[in-house]
Amino acid sequence: MNGSANSAGSANSAGSVNGAGRSASSAGQTANSAGRSASDTSGSANSAGGLERKPRVSAYRRWYSTLHPSLQLIGLQLWLPLFFIVAFCLCYIAAFHSPHPHDVPVAVVGSSSEQLQAEFDTALPGVLSVRSFDTVDEAKTAVTTGQVAVAFDPSTSTIYRASAHQYQVAALLPAMITPVLAAAAAGAPAPTVVDLAPLPSYDEYGTVSLYLMLAWCIGGYMVAMFIGLMGAPLKHRTRIAVIVVGGALISLITNVLAGPVIGAVHGHFGALFLIAWGWIVAIGLTVNGASYFAGRFIAVPAMVVFIFLSMPSSGAAYPSWFMPEPFAWLNNVVVGSGITEMLKRVLYGVGPGYARGITMMVSYAVVGLVLMFVGKHYLEWRRVKRVTSGHTTMFADANAANREFLIRQRDETLAKHNLVRTDTGTITTIPPDERAQLMPVAPSARAEDEFDDSTSPNMFLGSSSGLEGEDPHSDRP
Repeated sequence: MNGSANSAGSANSAGSVNGAGRSASSAGQTANSAGRSASDTSGSANSAGGLERKPRVSAYRRWYSTLHPSLQLIGLQLWLPLFFIVAFCLCYIAAFHSPHPHDVPVAVVGSSSEQLQAEFDTALPGVLSVRSFDTVDEAKTAVTTGQVAVAFDPSTSTIYRASAHQYQVAALLPAMITPVLAAAAAGAPAPTVVDLAPLPSYDEYGTVSLYLMLAWCIGGYMVAMFIGLMGAPLKHRTRIAVIVVGGALISLITNVLAGPVIGAVHGHFGALFLIAWGWIVAIGLTVNGASYFAGRFIAVPAMVVFIFLSMPSSGAAYPSWFMPEPFAWLNNVVVGSGITEMLKRVLYGVGPGYARGITMMVSYAVVGLVLMFVGKHYLEWRRVKRVTSGHTTMFADANAANREFLIRQRDETLAKHNLVRTDTGTITTIPPDERAQLMPVAPSARAEDEFDDSTSPNMFLGSSSGLEGEDPHSDRP
């Protein structure tokens, strides 16, 4: 019995030893793992330390960050009115201050085109370009489709024009060429002017197409611009859905206002709705795609392409034959040109037709989709690069400072009325015994205009010492 006990004891001791050995071995492995983990953690910490190292901040940026946060935000947005007035001068004033006809195509029926070209070159050098047509019908078609400005038939001494296609040309060209034609045919009566497409009384000067085009361009780019500014986290399908729905709404509103409400357009509601919708979506897709690359400055390319260059180059105010370069050439590619020609075809039956406008619409939409899919990857790469490099933007810093300022201002305002905001977001009354502790500054010690408090010693000039204003009570060197 004692032997059995001894055996059992030996067995237990052996088991304990083996267990201890295994425990020691496991402990050793754990220690080794812990060592490797510590090593990995140390490496990660070193890597993290490298990522957390902030880049140097310029002296100007340090100074700017000492201004009042609201003033910082205002200053960072002043580029927009500056850009607007510069672009307005360079595009609108430069394009419209002195429109002058050049190489205006004029159709002539019959074989007398060379003789008339010589007469025109003598009287109006560089202004007119004569094109010969075999029949009167061909010349009339060229006028109504916009291939030529006017047509002249020597056999009947008749000038054909189309006011609905281009009012300025229809009014100016007959007056310009009539003296030359009368001098060429001495003793002949003055030519008769026939309007192949007169304008209706509710659009006497043909400006409805101009302003409808402008409204659709503005609507299309603004919807997508706000998506680019505020909708960075949105997926592609969400962005497209907003553009499509917003385009339908803008198209509906503009056509209802222009037609039934104002009376500037009669009929054609369905066709105009679809044309407007298609163009607004195409413009919106293009601006949305560009927003991945331009960021908060998307207003610059959007307004340049779809407003400042498109409007003077569209041919809606003056034809390309009256515009200086590069606006005359841009008539071939700007959206305003395609929109205007489609509008004139729907409203008055003039212009080259729908093929050119539809081609331009689809082209812009495709460009927008390509930019959108490529831009998504570019935006992610740029964000990763910014985070890993530690760079921040002045606008982001100003927003963060302004948010902190507004929170502080809110808490101080609540404290003045014996209220406090808790961590859960509820507003509660401050107990009387805690009010003195929670009031950061006595009301009597605050400036009269408390909502314009500066975050630095000088609200406008700031301080030269760094990102924060100097604390006169600080003991730090």
